[in-house]
Amino acid sequence: MDDRPNKEPMKIIPAGGITYLAPLTGSRIWYWGTDYTSGDLYEAEELYRDGHRISRNRLIFVHAPDGRVAEPVRAREGQYFGQPAWDGEAPVILLADFPAGEICLLRYDDGSGTVRPIVTLPRAEVEDCYNLMPHTSPLMLTRQTGERFQVLWPEKVDFPIHPAESFCFRDGDRLYFSRWYEDPDYREEVVVRRMPDGAILEQFRGSLNAMPDGQQWLLTE
Repeated sequence: MDDRPNKEPMKIIPAGGITYLAPLTGSRIWYWGTDYTSGDLYEAEELYRDGHRISRNRLIFVHAPDGRVAEPVRAREGQYFGQPAWDGEAPVILLADFPAGEICLLRYDDGSGTVRPIVTLPRAEVEDCYNLMPHTSPLMLTRQTGERFQVLWPEKVDFPIHPAESFCFRDGDRLYFSRWYEDPDYREEVVVRRMPDGAILEQFRGSLNAMPDGQQWLLTE
């Protein structure tokens, strides 16, 4: 006998073959999922650049707790979705249109069911789509390689970083990165860099954890 209070029946989510949902970080009510028909965004870009036909992917948002599914945009041939974000009020969609040579950020208004453009960048302004993703706050489009970090919009920022660093979040003009070491034991540090030149302001032991509601938790010793 199950004595858990208020047990609800299993919820059926019509995801159309998408098998995994992730929290839309910063939102308490939205999850997102996609299929990877041609890999991630960077892999799809490589296929298209090499002359292969890519299979467009799908992006869904699932509302909690009711499980309602929204699919605001259906990609056309040659288009591909990247990782979405939450701008504090609504989901933000990253869409690459390879035939048009464009990178688009779109905002989904669930109340009206409409999508409006935020910005469209020429594909030529982006070296490639490797680790290309929107971040908040404020909303910005970023790209990170092994040794460089870039903000592509709304500002232009480009500076070197340590190969073992990954960008976590922005707080005003302070950019927070996580850096890891294996020397030989594994450990993590927080590196705080300054906008726009990337100069290190602080560096200390600890690990950053992004919570589903948008809070950043710092785990210390």
